[in-house]
Amino acid sequence: MKQGLYEIIENTPLTATVYKMVLEGDTSAITAPGQFVNLKLDGLFLRRPISICDYDDTTITLIYKVVGEGTEQMTGLPVGYQVDMLVGLGNGYDITKCGDRALLIGGGVGVPPLYNLCKKLLAAGKQVTVILGFNTKDEIFLEQDFSALGVTVLVATADGSYGVRGFVTDAMKEVSYDYFFTCGPMPMFKAIEATATTSGQYSFEERMGCGFGACMGCSCKTKYGNKRICKDGPVLTREEIVW
Repeated sequence: MKQGLYEIIENTPLTATVYKMVLEGDTSAITAPGQFVNLKLDGLFLRRPISICDYDDTTITLIYKVVGEGTEQMTGLPVGYQVDMLVGLGNGYDITKCGDRALLIGGGVGVPPLYNLCKKLLAAGKQVTVILGFNTKDEIFLEQDFSALGVTVLVATADGSYGVRGFVTDAMKEVSYDYFFTCGPMPMFKAIEATATTSGQYSFEERMGCGFGACMGCSCKTKYGNKRICKDGPVLTREEIVW
């Protein structure tokens, strides 16, 4: 983990409620896809955890949805503004456990951390299929970004306005895979758990206090004892989860 000031070089809308923020600064603390950052915002006591969508040697890309006071404040931060962030939080996805055919399943704001994961899997020589789930066509983001990587992308919309009509589990029936990675809301996870035919990794979305394991506020029960989603997670393997 590293704390530092990161300068905003882009902060633009992707949809009516989803924004892309790119920040410049030290990324050396990021060691795995699926990790997150914790932003300090003026006037708010708790930092805001946001998953890392992508990164390189000098920049971090965050994609966030406006759901409350903190994320609403983020939309107004201008280019050039310096954000106090904790970087390199969480365990991230372990791609060494993956077979040759990886399936990535993202729901809503669970989609962003899968983008860098996809790049890492491709670099490791894996065949990747991506399923993105949204409520409606107007909410879709990152589809073209994944397609530009050269992977197969399926989009499911609950209202049938685009792609596969239904949920990510409906699209899963069309895919052959030997390992899966997913991030999204709990109802989606439970549906995947009832559908998936292989092992996999789930990245959980939890309310966090400190973000680095000190407050124990995001502890959850697993088959191997209590784990802190912010530090021991947010990624847990299918075999250890107690539903």
